[in-house]
Amino acid sequence: MTGTTTEPSTPTAQPLPQFAAGPVGLVLAGQALVLSLASPRYGFHRDELYFLAAGKRLDWGYVDQPPLTPLLARAGAAVFGDSPAGVRALATVAALVTVALVALVARELGGGRSAQTLAAGAAALSSFVLVVGHMLGTATFDLLVWVAIGLLAMRLLRTGDGRWWLPIGAVAGAGLANKWLLLMLLSALGIAVLVTGPRQVFRSAWLPAGVVIAAALAAPVVWWQAAHGWPLLTVASGISSDDGAENRVLFVPLQLVYLSPVLVPVWLAGMVRLWRDPRLRWARALVVAYFVVCVELLVLGGKPYYSIPLLVLLMAAGAEPTVRWLARGRRAARRGLAGGLAVIGTAMSVVVALPVLPPDGLDPVLAMNKEQGEQVGWPEFTATVAGVWRRIPAPQQATAVILTRNYGQAGAIERYGPELGLPQPYSGHMSYADWGPPPDSHTGPVVLVGATTMAGLGDCRVAAEHDNGLGLDNDEQGTVITLCDTVTQPWSQLWPQLRHFY
Repeated sequence: MTGTTTEPSTPTAQPLPQFAAGPVGLVLAGQALVLSLASPRYGFHRDELYFLAAGKRLDWGYVDQPPLTPLLARAGAAVFGDSPAGVRALATVAALVTVALVALVARELGGGRSAQTLAAGAAALSSFVLVVGHMLGTATFDLLVWVAIGLLAMRLLRTGDGRWWLPIGAVAGAGLANKWLLLMLLSALGIAVLVTGPRQVFRSAWLPAGVVIAAALAAPVVWWQAAHGWPLLTVASGISSDDGAENRVLFVPLQLVYLSPVLVPVWLAGMVRLWRDPRLRWARALVVAYFVVCVELLVLGGKPYYSIPLLVLLMAAGAEPTVRWLARGRRAARRGLAGGLAVIGTAMSVVVALPVLPPDGLDPVLAMNKEQGEQVGWPEFTATVAGVWRRIPAPQQATAVILTRNYGQAGAIERYGPELGLPQPYSGHMSYADWGPPPDSHTGPVVLVGATTMAGLGDCRVAAEHDNGLGLDNDEQGTVITLCDTVTQPWSQLWPQLRHFY
């Protein structure tokens, strides 16, 4: 990139193009239809089962996440039904709002009707937005928060009106109740504005008020984490140590594919436009912020998709030059090429992100999106566990325990087990460890899910191996279920050794 980084002139509020409500509304209607049709297919994702379990035990925090997503999972199930479609209704709403905000970002940067429509359509059909819009997860609302703060920051930088610090603070405070990755965005934007300007926004008297609002909203969540020994930092450290090397190696390639390879020229055009267009010098911070986040992730070993919301914003910036390119020269040829690439990109995104294939044909997709496979087979998995449970003589079932290796297994048994006569499961994984241990009076037998033996249990033998019946190589295919006759220590003494975060 070329150009200086001198302080831009004082921003002024310039008239913006009219919002393209009609065409953007059509994009949103199509997006709502596609996500609604996809929601009931397959079944719950393992994370959704965990969120439902956490939502039954509402608190100001959990070891691996703040409270917002479990709260929304509970609300979705209560309002729309305890089903994948019901729980995912709020994810669909979040995706719709996100795409509408992307169109507004394009408008904020001077994009007219065509640019706004292109930005909305590209976002709605990108792989990442489809993935997080299809399933309820922390990434769903994290994307919404990052795009919202990006839009508000653009408005602040463009107008110089310090009052925009207040909604920025409010959205940041709410966002920290969902995921602390937001701190990366806030730090990156702060560094970027210091580097590129306009720095005078930091001299606004409204900035401290925005900070106070954010701090007040985030305070209960921070207090909970501090009171429990900052487990979120422990989990983040584990991700870095376990997956950090792989994340660093794959970081650049995945930046090119997470939205869609077809959209790479669009967000690259957005970078070039923001850096070179003298009318948009106030928005250069968006480009620098992306690279700051990339550096942070490479240093920390974070997951490559954490930076994708900033690419969504840069894609919105690239919509206007893309529209201009389509209108120049051989328009028919350029539009034909763009249309063909759009069809290919859309087909790739839909197949990779949404449950459109039959479950037994998913294996080729799992290499690009393993989360597809994690939505298949949980009722059958629970039935396999129930088959082992029924081997326990009825008089012994009152003191028997189901103990799982991970929260997905426990969440599935908690959701589907009661109709099969299964009791509440236990697990030492993530926040399930806080919801145990079993009573000391439960001295065995133990149905051990996901392991062949464990310290504190005696006389164990493999009783079953789960087969989803589809040949689908997801995480639980081949999981062993072991039946152990006794517990050799009281659960209250054994439990601290069973807690694990990975």
